[in-house]
Amino acid sequence: MRLIPIVIIIIFVFDLVDSSAGQGLGTVSAPLLIMMGYDPALEVIPSLVIVAALSGLVSGYFHHEFENVNYSLKRPFNDETKTVAFTAGVGSIMIICSTLLVHYFIRPPAIFLNTYIAILVIVMGFLGLVRVKEGSKKYTFRPKFIIGFAAIAGFNKGVGGGGYGPVLVMGNILSGIYEKTAAALTQTTEGFVSSVGAIIFFALAVGVGDIDLFLLPSMFTGSFFASILAPYILRVLPNKIWKILIPSYAFAIGIYFLIRLFLQIN
Repeated sequence: MRLIPIVIIIIFVFDLVDSSAGQGLGTVSAPLLIMMGYDPALEVIPSLVIVAALSGLVSGYFHHEFENVNYSLKRPFNDETKTVAFTAGVGSIMIICSTLLVHYFIRPPAIFLNTYIAILVIVMGFLGLVRVKEGSKKYTFRPKFIIGFAAIAGFNKGVGGGGYGPVLVMGNILSGIYEKTAAALTQTTEGFVSSVGAIIFFALAVGVGDIDLFLLPSMFTGSFFASILAPYILRVLPNKIWKILIPSYAFAIGIYFLIRLFLQIN
């Protein structure tokens, strides 16, 4: 097993943000690794889908340990546990449907899918910033809204691999969930949905080419330490920081994604 320091650092930095703000690991780190010369289909994406699953589950556990969220397997289940179960279930169904739809039926151009995801993330971030501007206005908890956002997020992950975290974390916030709790719930949910996505990815990838997971040990090393540290950071920083940081980061990710698409076209 050979560890690659620069890969460990890249994954650690962006997973640290992802595991605390609930978004951005694959969207930002994948292009950097591809620019370094790693093959996107055979080296970067296969390892990233596994790391996304493991990172979500590990950080979800530590979010619970650091009391950013409270999960309980005792009946009656509390709101946090039910929210993760519902969103993970809906997201898993949608990622299966959308993956099969894109690979076997519609097969739309990648530029169309990526543009849709970029614009959607920008809109979600903008709505979050509008919510910040409204200040102390209280929002009613709307569980049905969360199911809808979970469906959109799962669809995004199936068709393009990105746009899950920004949509779900902002969807949780816009549905009336406290910012810290929204980020913790998103990470836990993404762990389960990404596990389903990883299974589907490798099932569809059979016979496509020689998948190489040599990046996985380095990615996992960076991700593991980030997944432990990030929940603590989320815990100790005041919520007023996350209230601004989470939508701002979502908006920035969308803009970055859109600019990268524009540069690819030209």
